[in-house]
Amino acid sequence: MTSSRRQFLRTTAAASLMIPWIIPASVRGAPGKPPPSERIRIGLIGCGGMGRGNLNNCAQYPDVVVTAACDVWKGRRDSVVAQFKNTCRAYADFRELLASPDVDGVIIATPPHWHTLQAIAACEARKDIYLQKPMTLHLGESLAIRNAVKRHGVVSQIGTQIHASDNYRRVVEFIRAGLLGPIGTVRTFNVMNQSPEGVGHAKDLRPPEGLDWEMWCGPAPKCPFNPILATDAYNHGSWMAYSGGWTPGMAPHIIDLPVWALDLGFPTVTSSAGGRYVLKDDGDAYDHHEVLWQYPNLTMTWMSSLTNSYDFMMKSQASARRLGIYFQGTNGTLYANYEMFYVLAEGKQMEGKEPPPPTLPSSPGHEREWLDCIRSRQQPSCSVFYHVHVDVPIVLSLLSLKLGRSIRFDPVREAIVGDKEAQRLTVPEYRKPWKFPKQYLAA
Repeated sequence: MTSSRRQFLRTTAAASLMIPWIIPASVRGAPGKPPPSERIRIGLIGCGGMGRGNLNNCAQYPDVVVTAACDVWKGRRDSVVAQFKNTCRAYADFRELLASPDVDGVIIATPPHWHTLQAIAACEARKDIYLQKPMTLHLGESLAIRNAVKRHGVVSQIGTQIHASDNYRRVVEFIRAGLLGPIGTVRTFNVMNQSPEGVGHAKDLRPPEGLDWEMWCGPAPKCPFNPILATDAYNHGSWMAYSGGWTPGMAPHIIDLPVWALDLGFPTVTSSAGGRYVLKDDGDAYDHHEVLWQYPNLTMTWMSSLTNSYDFMMKSQASARRLGIYFQGTNGTLYANYEMFYVLAEGKQMEGKEPPPPTLPSSPGHEREWLDCIRSRQQPSCSVFYHVHVDVPIVLSLLSLKLGRSIRFDPVREAIVGDKEAQRLTVPEYRKPWKFPKQYLAA
């Protein structure tokens, strides 16, 4: 019997035992490692800090081998190749990496404006994807990625790694136990204080040697090179065209908890307001953003501020980045952040109510879950099919902010209703020669 290497990866362990395999010791690999034919071959597209963190979290396992690294910045991709010099090859163009037969799955950790084209190209190449958040910046992109994953049968995980925490699991259990009573409002926020200078002003605007700035801008509008913009994901958040601002950067982690705990679908109405009121740096994204999402049985709010780090606790505080989620029910309020949660009862309405026992098992790790699913061919907990319910509210909030009015959305048709201009703007116009893959708009 013969099979391709990819087919072997997709074969269950039980099936592999049907054949009496005899493998020479010379090809079994290092002690404690599976033979090369059984290892998952991972490539990285976008060799910045977040991508390398995801890659290292995969590479620590003996059943993984790093075979490819792609970045438009030569120094960054060469650094990854040097780390995995015995197995990894460098690429300047993601399309060449995706054409390689030596890659089973790819981590996509490029700036957000690139996510859609790269994720869909990976699906078409039958590469499983670990896609960093934000998943997309436009409604059409959200639906297109989900539909491409479904059409091509690839495994997908969105990089909201906080979803893997035990703290989030305990909150989900508490909310689903109904101890708070009916929940009418959820309030979420992410705040910091960058004033007065924001991310600052760049002086040297010459692209460094080894950086392909034309390819970095890709399908987004091309701007003059700015070293602050190019540095990392933190700084990307100050430029609208390349990140959508700080809401797509942080809300995927934060509204993920209420979407999970309350099993929220799509919002029916999204209202958004904000602007660039205080900061005077090289960026152009809003420094304040307020959102109200209406669901059939509750409302959810979002607040983002880059000029004040107040956390609603009414206590003295140093300036810092803060975030949180408030579930407000008839019996009490639950506050949560990444590390902890606590409950404040409404009078005596929670007396005698005990927290539920743990029922959700701990995660093996966000990246490890993706790797396990590459073998099992199941979708991970944060696949695009789940995460689209996190991503769509966020991209609708950006559209509402752009247009200055509420957006009405039909969850059944998955379409904006009663607003032709908003409908048209759900599909972005990419800079030539890049084209939006409209063939994936239909489910």
